[in-house]
Amino acid sequence: MTPQAMLSSLVAFPTVVARPNGALIDYVRDYLASQNIASAVVAGPEGDRFNLFATIGPADVPGYILSGHVDVVPANEPGWQGDPFRLRAQEDRLYARGAVDMKGFVAAVLSAVPELAAMPLARPVHIALSYDEEAGCRGVPHLIEKLPTLCAPPLGCIVGEPSGLVPVLRHKGKAALRITARGRSGHSSRPDLGHNAIHALLPALGAIAAEAERQRRDGPTDEHFLPPYSTLQIGKIAGGAALNIIPDNACAEIEARAIAGVDPLTLLEPAMAVVANGEALSAEIIASYPGLALDESHDLARLTAKLCGNAPLAAVSYGTEAGLFQQAGIPAIVCGPGDIARAHKPEEYITIAELQATRQMVLRLGQELCAGQASAPATAAR
Repeated sequence: MTPQAMLSSLVAFPTVVARPNGALIDYVRDYLASQNIASAVVAGPEGDRFNLFATIGPADVPGYILSGHVDVVPANEPGWQGDPFRLRAQEDRLYARGAVDMKGFVAAVLSAVPELAAMPLARPVHIALSYDEEAGCRGVPHLIEKLPTLCAPPLGCIVGEPSGLVPVLRHKGKAALRITARGRSGHSSRPDLGHNAIHALLPALGAIAAEAERQRRDGPTDEHFLPPYSTLQIGKIAGGAALNIIPDNACAEIEARAIAGVDPLTLLEPAMAVVANGEALSAEIIASYPGLALDESHDLARLTAKLCGNAPLAAVSYGTEAGLFQQAGIPAIVCGPGDIARAHKPEEYITIAELQATRQMVLRLGQELCAGQASAPATAAR
């Protein structure tokens, strides 16, 4: 199957984040079974969303993971020129929701399965598909937890987020927090008889603003990133019904992005301390994943550069699941087709040439792992 045909099949499943994805997972499992490749399906606690893990080659020796998420952001924006869940070709471009972020990578990998299965692999190629990456990497931790029962400790993981097929060595980590305030409603002319929920949020929001300034001023810093320090922002706030009514509820959502080596959750601690001391406040962590930092000299960096033909890039501003693999002791790198600037907008697309180049990268990985070629890198995970 060509990568274009596989992509057409994958985008037809409207696997919007936080919705069921079982039909797509069943399709991939059946496709792999047709190539005599068994799959392990790892369910999440939601009960209607699933990860998938498959191994091509010997599972009892270390190999490499090709990882991608199969959820997509909603496609409700105006500006689509056709059904976003039906692949549409125009010259070299293939338009659909998820075409570049990131079903294109998944399609290229799956299209290469018959050729990989025919190779005399001395080390395995693993395929890992996850859910709800767009909601803060919620699905893949359940898969990573099961990996020791599914394969030998992997030598590395290539996460195929759109990077122009350039290996990415670093990205920031992220944590997101929702703070809710409860108040007591009443007429604004008698604030003494009510409790203003928006006012109750202010100390926590002030703590976030102060921490953001402290990070900017005092660091720590990492010059690989722009900006070179960890950041915080209050990205969303809601509350109140009318100007002359005391608001009885209010909510704010806060984002922290941490340079590699800094736990993004620690950036939220000043706000959490305020919440802990406020009777009307509650807080919920709604997303969290670590940063990524792979040294330029690492064998995985050298291998990925050889496979794609591009020198590694020091860092990017967006986040991926790669940090979670690295946190679990699996060296990880980001390298996938297309431009991240096309994602999360109408008329998202990938090109046929980008799909073909990714397919060739996957096949070159297989060739590197064939008998007579494969050897264990000195920096392999053990």
